[in-house]
Amino acid sequence: MTWGLQNRVSRLMKDGRTVMLAVDHGYFQGPTTGLENPRRTVTPLLPYADSLMLTRGVLRTSVDPSQPLPIVLRVSGGTSVLKELSDEVVTTSMEEAIRLNASAVAVSIFVGSEHEKETLANLSETVNAGERYGMPVLAVTAVGREMARDARYLGLACRIAAELGASIVKTYYCEGFRKVVEGCPVPVIIAGGKKVPERDALQLAASAVKDGAVGVDMGRNVFQSSNPVGMIRAVRAVVHEGKGPDAAMQIFEKAPTPKLVR
Repeated sequence: MTWGLQNRVSRLMKDGRTVMLAVDHGYFQGPTTGLENPRRTVTPLLPYADSLMLTRGVLRTSVDPSQPLPIVLRVSGGTSVLKELSDEVVTTSMEEAIRLNASAVAVSIFVGSEHEKETLANLSETVNAGERYGMPVLAVTAVGREMARDARYLGLACRIAAELGASIVKTYYCEGFRKVVEGCPVPVIIAGGKKVPERDALQLAASAVKDGAVGVDMGRNVFQSSNPVGMIRAVRAVVHEGKGPDAAMQIFEKAPTPKLVR
């Protein structure tokens, strides 16, 4: 691993842990609930995230260039919820990621899907380009429609991503998650998934960290919360301070509701 690549990874995980804020949902879902106005959603949350995962379009239009938060740039896409999601291509070049001062780029892989081979090729080609410039690649392990989110499948997907050169892997939490982590030689973070009650999302984060994840990449469970700032502060307490879900829930409940950004 080159110095530049190591340096970029360290920006994302300064203490070996990370809270990524995922706001890239619009690239296939359109104006997702809570992200209709990305600037309004993102701005109050920036002080509490370790990095921000998003597309170049939202980065350019909705994030203040003076903010110092590391960027994880979504570079795969090309499909929508109206079509087969696994039929992705690489949509953003490595040179563009560098121009945007990204700290990492993100590519989805769909192991077990119709277009498994193509998405694994997307990852491999992005890793090759990243190696030339010292850019880490986050592999996002999306699931094939017929595949269960269990340790056997997720362990397979994560290991394949690591074998192809991903620096970090994002996957789902599952029963037996420690086996998934132990079988993956690069850091693993967990996806927040669909919106669930705040206490359940905090339990998810706590269980994942306990079982070996280095952190979380949460989106809907933060920005669709009744108090997004309170929620991301609670998630930080779980990931960085080792708080349990009950203690973190108290942080959420006591947090003031910030004013909206216009």
